Amino acid sequence: MPTPQKYWLVKTEPESFSIQDLAKAPKQTTCWSGVRNYQARNFMRDEMKLGDRVLVYHSSTDVPAIVGTATIARESYPDSTAWDKNDHHFDPTSPPENPRWFMVDIRLEKIFDKPFLLSQLRTISALKGMELLRKGSRLSVQPVRKAEFEAIMKLAK
Repeated sequence: MPTPQKYWLVKTEPESFSIQDLAKAPKQTTCWSGVRNYQARNFMRDEMKLGDRVLVYHSSTDVPAIVGTATIARESYPDSTAWDKNDHHFDPTSPPENPRWFMVDIRLEKIFDKPFLLSQLRTISALKGMELLRKGSRLSVQPVRKAEFEAIMKLAK
C-alpha cells in the first residue's frame, strides 16, 4: 500500500541558498544538506518520501516568508558535507561507515509571485496551529498539515 503524501516546510537563509538559487540549479534540483538538528534529521531520514510536497521558507532575513514550493526528488541518503573538513557543516563524529547526518534532494515546483510574509501568515486562521507559527519553533525541517499546505496553495492562486 502506498504511503500517503506528506507535506513539509524547509527553512533556508536566502544569502546562503535561496529559491532563486534552486531555480538556477541543474534540473532545478539540489541536495538539502547541512541539517544538524536531530529532529529535523529524523524527519528527512525517516519520513520524507519521493513526491512529498515542500514549502520553501526564507528565514534569517528582514522579511521572513514562504517563497515557493518544491517536491522531494530523492529520499534520504548520507550527508557528505559532514565528512568535508572544508565545509562549515563538517562533523568529525560522523564517519562515512556510520553516518549521523542525512539529506534529501528537492526539486523546484513553483516560485510564488508574491511571498507569504511571516506577519501575514499569522493572520490566517487556517494556519493558527502551524508549527512555523508556534512561539520558539526553530526547526529547519518541519511537518506541515495537509490543510495548512492547501490553505497556502489556495492563497497562492
